[in-house]
Amino acid sequence: MGEDMLPVERQKKIMDLLKMKKVLKISELTDELSISIDTLRRDLNLLTKQGKIEKIYGGVKLVDSRMGESSMDARLVSQLEEKRMIAQKCSEFIYNGDCIYIDSGSTTYQLAKYIKHKKKLTVVTNSIPVVNELFNSDVELIIIGGKVRHSEKSVMAYEYIFNFNELNISKAFICASGITMEKGISDFSLEEAITRKKIIDLSKEVYIAADSTKFGKDVTVNIATLDKVDSVITDENIDNSWIQRFKKTKTNLIIAKY
Repeated sequence: MGEDMLPVERQKKIMDLLKMKKVLKISELTDELSISIDTLRRDLNLLTKQGKIEKIYGGVKLVDSRMGESSMDARLVSQLEEKRMIAQKCSEFIYNGDCIYIDSGSTTYQLAKYIKHKKKLTVVTNSIPVVNELFNSDVELIIIGGKVRHSEKSVMAYEYIFNFNELNISKAFICASGITMEKGISDFSLEEAITRKKIIDLSKEVYIAADSTKFGKDVTVNIATLDKVDSVITDENIDNSWIQRFKKTKTNLIIAKY
């Protein structure tokens, strides 16, 4: 295997691996194939030109012919550095003793890594990865009850199962798949949107954590208009025109810098 394989054999192996796992990091591919990063790049460039794979931040994924929401596994790798920076900036607004909500998005998942040291912190969440991340910390965890959504590793809560009104959330950290000035925050899943809308209504402060690729997109389901959002936290790749537009609103646009 490795450098001695014919390029066509290596590329078939890459496709076989992706068909099993859908998303792979560059390091996983170099280890699995025992090839240099330069050789791998040549193979990936060819497969990208053929439209078989798509490069994402830190890795590659199979091209999905279906339009809509990419899988949670893909989103956990995509724009990863930006998401970490956004999450770190979000953590600056969380204080000891807070009761916060962390939703099931890939950006807010990163937030769990930055809050383990907080004292007397309560985290309400519908994200199974967030629960796993905080399980061995001193953070008090409340997971909202309902049906598990396997693709998103999340729990879809319904009012007849879970009494939202008993929650006393000071700050909610919500992800979004689209942000526009006209429609506000939107997402692909109606079921996820129902939970997010309810949490936004209940929370004293609402923070949207979204990387710059989400701006200008208006996807399937509206979650909230901008007047219901206190702050949007994004990365520094955001176009300057958005910064100017947000100055005309009551919503803070906060940029996480490297």
